[in-house]
This record gives sequence, structure tokens and C-alpha cells, in this order.
Amino acid sequence: MKCPNCGQWNRASLPRCMKCGTPLPAPETPPERAARGEKQEEQPAWRRTLKDGQTPPSYIRLDQDGIPHDAPDDRESLANEMQDLKIRKAEGTQRKRRLHSEIQSRMETPPATTVRLHRNEASLQQVRQAYETNASPVVYIDNSRNTDPLWREAEIYGTRFQTPVREDLTGILPARTRRLRKFLKVMMVVLILALLGTSGFFGYSYFRTRWEEEKSSTQAVVVASMYNDQAAHTIMIPGTDGQQIYIRELHTSYIVSGGYATIEVADHTWYDALEEFLDETMDVNLTPFVKTSSGQQRPMDVITYTIEIPASPIELLSPDAHRVVVASTMYAMRFKVRPGSRVYVNDTDVSDTVNSETGEFSYNATVQPVGDNLFTVRVRSQYCRESSMQIILYREKQEIPLDLAADTYTSYTLEYMTIKCKTLPGATISIESPYTQVDITNLATTGAFSFEAHFDHIGYNTVKIRASFAGRKDSLIEYQVYYVPSADVYTPKAWPLTAEGYSELISNVSVRAARTQVYLVTGHLAYFVSEKPQMAVFYTSEDEKSQPVLVENYSSRTWEEGVYYRIYADAYSTYNAMPWLNARYTYLN
Repeated sequence: MKCPNCGQWNRASLPRCMKCGTPLPAPETPPERAARGEKQEEQPAWRRTLKDGQTPPSYIRLDQDGIPHDAPDDRESLANEMQDLKIRKAEGTQRKRRLHSEIQSRMETPPATTVRLHRNEASLQQVRQAYETNASPVVYIDNSRNTDPLWREAEIYGTRFQTPVREDLTGILPARTRRLRKFLKVMMVVLILALLGTSGFFGYSYFRTRWEEEKSSTQAVVVASMYNDQAAHTIMIPGTDGQQIYIRELHTSYIVSGGYATIEVADHTWYDALEEFLDETMDVNLTPFVKTSSGQQRPMDVITYTIEIPASPIELLSPDAHRVVVASTMYAMRFKVRPGSRVYVNDTDVSDTVNSETGEFSYNATVQPVGDNLFTVRVRSQYCRESSMQIILYREKQEIPLDLAADTYTSYTLEYMTIKCKTLPGATISIESPYTQVDITNLATTGAFSFEAHFDHIGYNTVKIRASFAGRKDSLIEYQVYYVPSADVYTPKAWPLTAEGYSELISNVSVRAARTQVYLVTGHLAYFVSEKPQMAVFYTSEDEKSQPVLVENYSSRTWEEGVYYRIYADAYSTYNAMPWLNARYTYLN
């Protein structure tokens, strides 16, 4: 039940409003509703929504095998839903008419009364009479006392109040209304400021974009490119077709075509003539001039861009590390650079020893028994900046001098090699590696001696020599020699890796490795396990799908994946359950 005074909804059984205490009208009885023309419902509306006791009809259908199935029909459900929809629509129409009539009856109220506030009892009497007679008198009430009970009593009679002075109404309005108006004003100001800020931002962005586009259309474009297979940059300077643009640094003029003058400059142009140390990058400046019709040159904006200067390539081939321990006076180091490079080893120019085709060169270093011996290799290749590499050869300090001859080989193809040495006269010599035929004739006078070193296995063999002298610490030399018989001696010893040979190698790999048995490996290189040193897998079966072996390259030829090779290698060990061989000679067919 809705309160006629404050509009609060209450339960129909309550006698008064829960909010304002106004007596509530009694609920209408069925006779009263019948007198008003409304039909009494036989049952409540909610009961019609219940479906108890209604069993949906079912239909018997036969499938393709003739078996009957009892299943409901979806069309029956759709028809029921449509029927319910019609009933709800009719009820809604009736409810809408009833609410409309109630609203019309409530709107039939006395006309509003305009009241000007004045503080006296006669004014209140006039308000009451106007409300009872439905008249519209004007009551004058003074606004100087808003706390007068007359104000509240006039408000109860539902009148509208009007004051001739607008400022006086502020104190009369409720606090909530004043706060709402203030909030609306603040929100309006904030909204206006937000609109102004947004429009300003978009306006600034638009004009900024236009300015950048106009500026970019007059600026040169610089992009990285290639020129004669070398790193370069392409510069595109905007202009009018037919104009001549002169570049002061290049001493050349260029014609504008298609809106741009296109210039290609190799990066090495800027540092080829520089001999001093160069950084990894360099800033380049170009100063263009436009030639006018009168023959004058008008300067343009300076063009600046950055280039990268590559380092000169250098690769250490031997030794395998940048710090090694050596035991002889002479030690050979091998490097690889770009052909035609200038090479310096400890400030000594050795450029004439660089191979003009492969770029490889060797350097025989003199190693003193003082500990670390530092060797600095500097390389300057064409179109590159200088690069350097440091190698440390460590030779233990000796109280008894003991040196090998300078011409001692580092690799040998025969089983025996003559080793010549020199030490302190009167020292005692002992050879701790396989040898024969020692000559110590001049040991007591000059300290010179020699012997025949015996290489008992293929690969690296270590020659050990010790010198002793009373009252001094022993000196020891350990010198490695790479021994591989010549091809005419090595290759005939090879066993083919047939199915039987492969099985035998798998079963006796340790025995074959101790004897350095030679095997013939043929087939395409399947894949690399390591690039340095080169270690690759070959499938040695006829269809090249089974019998895998791992082969490490000690030959002079560099392998490539997918190429067919004929390789002679000796047994070494196992790797991932497959034989491991060391290749000594490689052939392409």
C-alpha cells in the first residue's frame, strides 16, 4: 500500500505509514472492486503459472529399423509458450489501464498556491483557507526568520513559496538542495576545463604532426646499404628536379631527379686514410650546397650520421689456447688473417709471411725460461680498423739451462726422429720417453747431446728430457711431436667398416685404440658435433642410415656438411655408444 502523503510503500495490513505515520486507506473488498467494474479472479494469478498435474503429450516415432520410440514433440512446448505469452500480454494490458486510472485520479489536486512569506498568524490562516477552498491567494510572510513555525506549517499544506528577493531564497532551501547545486556547478566547471584541455591537446598534436611532416619533407634521408659488396650508406637529399647539389667532403655534384639527389658512399671512405687508432663507430658529416641559377652556392643543413667500423679478422690456429706451457726455446705459432693484411708481432712487421691466398702465416717465437713470454699480434686489414691478440708462452725458470735445437720438428712422418739439445757442461742427462742411440760425446765440454726419439703411437707423442746438476734444481723439457706416417704407409693399413668390421670395432674398441688401428670411412657427412675442432658423424652402412661413427678431423682439409668423403682414420675411443676415430687423411672421392 502506498502512502498518500510521503509515497512510502507499506504492507496492506498496516493501519499507518511506517515513515510519516499518516493513516493508510483500508484495502478494497471484492464487492467494492466489483462496484468499480473490476472482475474478481477465481484464483490467484500465480497459480496459473504452475504446471502441476499437466503431463506433456508424447508421440510414438519409428526409426529407420522400425523400432518405436516415445518422445515429446517440441512443437507442443512451443504452442504452450505462445499461449502463456498471450495470457501475460492480456494481464499486462489490464494492469496498465488500472495504473493509468489511478494516476489520473491522483493528479486531480487543487491548484498550487503561491506564497510570499511573512511572519504573522493571519498569513497561516490565509494558507489554510486557500488550501480548503482551492483558491490561490498570495500570502506575505517575512523571510527574516526562517525558523518560524509558520514556514514548516505552510510547507505541510503543500504550497509553493516565492520571494521577491532571489538572494533570500538561499537560506530557505534545504541543505541537500544547496549541496546538489554546488556540486553541479563544480562538475560543470570541471567538464568545461576537460573539454578545453582535450581540444587543446588534439589541436597541438595536429599542428605538431603537420610541422614534423613539413620539416621531414625538407630533411635528407640516410639509410644503411651495400656498395661494391662493402658496408655503405645511401643519402637522399630533397630538392627540385634539375637542381645541382654539391657535397664539399666528396668534391662531387649530384643532380636532383624524382625529387631527390641520391648519393651512395662506402663507409670505409671516411677512415681508409687514417692510421691512428679507430673506435668502433665514427660520426660522419656532409655539407651540401645548392647551386642557384645565378651560379651561387646556397648552403643546406649539415647531414650527420654514424657508421660502424669492423675489426680486422684474426684467428689463432696454433696453439689451441692463448696461454700455453712450452719447454723449448723455439715455438711455432700459426694464425689466419685476411689476405693482404698488415701484420705486426711485437712491433715487428711480418706482413711478407702472410699467404696471399689463404691468409695463413707462422711465427717462430723465441721463448726464454723466465716464466710468461708475451707476444702481441696486431692486424690491420683493408676496410677495417686495427685489431690485436695476445699470446702468452710460459716457460719455467731454469737453474740449469736446457734447450732444444731451433730446427726441431713439431710434426714427423717417420717412427724415429733425431732430437738435438744443449745444457750446462757436466750436467747429467736422463731421457724419460722412448728413445734409442744417445750421443753424449760433447756433453762434458760443450753441453751438447742428441738421441733418437721413438714414436710408439700415431698422434701426439711427448718427448721428456731432464737435466741434473749438483746443488741446482732439475730442469725438465716436455716437447710434443705430432707423428703420422705418410699416406703411402698409413692408408694401406686401413680396415673397411663393413657390417662385420663395425661389430668387431664396437666389441674391441679399447684394444683397437691402443694399437691405433686404421679404418676406412666413406659416406656423406651427416652432421657436426663440434665446429672447432671439427667433429662429425658419418653413417658407414651401404645405405648410409646405420653404423654411425664419430670422426675428429686432424687432416689438412676442412670438412663441409653433406659432402661425400673418403677418410682414413685410426681408432681412439667411444662417444655416445659409437666408435670415435681420428682422421689423418681426407679425400673427396
